[in-house]
Amino acid sequence: MRIVRAAAAVIVREDGRLLLIRRGTEPQRGRWSVPGGRVEPGETVAEAAVREAFEETGARVRAERELGVVRVPAGPDLEYEVHDVAATFLGGTLRPGDDADAVRWVSPEELPGLETTDGLLEHLARFGIHPA
Repeated sequence: MRIVRAAAAVIVREDGRLLLIRRGTEPQRGRWSVPGGRVEPGETVAEAAVREAFEETGARVRAERELGVVRVPAGPDLEYEVHDVAATFLGGTLRPGDDADAVRWVSPEELPGLETTDGLLEHLARFGIHPA
């Protein structure tokens, strides 16, 4: 089994809204998730989360702390080890980029009505972000 280290930025504003991207590529194309991607060689998990947030959303963020790790199967011999990082929104002009085709702030009430990536709501609840 090949394990790929990845990082995702969990960005929650003071009003409780969460920054989400709609995936523009497989796996799970068309579903909403937190911005994230592979950790590049020489990068820390926090650095990768900040970079991926900017590439996919245009948001400038500051990494705060690691929330936990999620294992995401991606085929018979591939698994992503995603390190979710709490991040603070610092500014920027939101626009979808990289492998995201949409970006938006979502209220906790809106989350259950969105088609999200597998397990996202449960993982957010586990991290204390949103009740499942």
